[in-house]
Amino acid sequence: MNTHYPISSMASSIDFDRFKVIPLSLTSFCSCHSHHLPSTSSQFLHSSTRTLSLSRPRCSISRIGLFLDGSRATEVSGIPRSIFLKHPRIITAVARTEPGHLFDDESKEEVNKRNSTPAGEIPTSELKEKNSQLKKRVVFGLGMGILVGGVVLTGGWVFTVALAAAVFVGAREYFELVRSRGIADGMTPPPRYVSRVCSVICALMPVVTLYLGHIDVSVTSAAFVVAMALLMQRRIPRFAQLTSAMFGLFYCGYLPCFWVKLRCGLAVPALNTRLGASWPIILGGPTQWTVGLVATLISISSIIAADTFAFIGGKAFGRTPLTNISPKKTWEGALAGLGGCIATSVVLSRTFCWPTSTLSAVAFGFLNFFGSLFGDLTESMIKRDAGVKDSGSLIPGHGGILDRVDSYIFTGALAYSFVKMLLPLYGV
Repeated sequence: MNTHYPISSMASSIDFDRFKVIPLSLTSFCSCHSHHLPSTSSQFLHSSTRTLSLSRPRCSISRIGLFLDGSRATEVSGIPRSIFLKHPRIITAVARTEPGHLFDDESKEEVNKRNSTPAGEIPTSELKEKNSQLKKRVVFGLGMGILVGGVVLTGGWVFTVALAAAVFVGAREYFELVRSRGIADGMTPPPRYVSRVCSVICALMPVVTLYLGHIDVSVTSAAFVVAMALLMQRRIPRFAQLTSAMFGLFYCGYLPCFWVKLRCGLAVPALNTRLGASWPIILGGPTQWTVGLVATLISISSIIAADTFAFIGGKAFGRTPLTNISPKKTWEGALAGLGGCIATSVVLSRTFCWPTSTLSAVAFGFLNFFGSLFGDLTESMIKRDAGVKDSGSLIPGHGGILDRVDSYIFTGALAYSFVKMLLPLYGV
């Protein structure tokens, strides 16, 4: 039924759907008194309120419309139309009731759908969507794991070029985050041409590291080029442009280079294991089973274990929030991740006979966990300021490159420093 209530000359309406009224009583919506009305309607209006009653039992109203237009007033229950034209604020009801019909077809369908789903259970469509998303994450996760494992085992230029490609994509995602509305509202992002130049420079840094064996001079030169490009632009340069560009070079370019130094730079053979002595010729022979390869395998495996145990522990026991940067992370999950990371480091150290000291393996696992957690929180902070959930959409079910490698960005520098400076003769 359609019920219209002319209230004023405004051209708007409010619809109320599916109301069950037994009986229906409409009370005045305004504070007008009855003496404002002609005497012809006094028998139907009270002294301070005006009530219109529809006495048909068990009536149903499928739609109530409030129309703010006095010219549409019609005669209801014997009230002349002239009354409403003179007094447009009177609420008028025009109702057609259908006995026995409490809901229309659309309402019945919605109610049946709600009744068919018990409270607390996930609807079938949402459950299928979550299962599909989970399958997608697992499939692409396994594919990436196998690909990364093969690249790490191969080493050399294959490892470096693959890392450079990931760095380039990650740098592009970083500068897009910097240009996003959430961050750009509070600062001036660098121009697009500077962002693209920085992305290319970041991708070249791992290659230069492998070729020269160090990265210090190239980073300094890159920073000088970017700073000059910002200072020579037509618009007035801003300090925020310089800081975001410099951090991009450091975060996306300089830090990942330590993985090249760890995997390819620590070339001391680790032949004190049966696995190293029988390393296949296709992968370079026993001389390619190096400290750098073992350290890289342990570090990457420890980070994967930390993420896995933190997720499981947080789901099962998580109660205390870890930080406001990432509300889903809890202290319980962090402790579970720390335990899984250290345990993985110790087990693999016993398997690979490196490092030879259990205390060194525990310290190595702790550093890997600390670096992975710090990198994860850093990227979460950037995404939170940018107002986005994922850094990109390159990997189905996983987001962007930065979403997958954030735990590895700082870890490479910590792992290389630990092996190079704290372990005598690289722990062999």
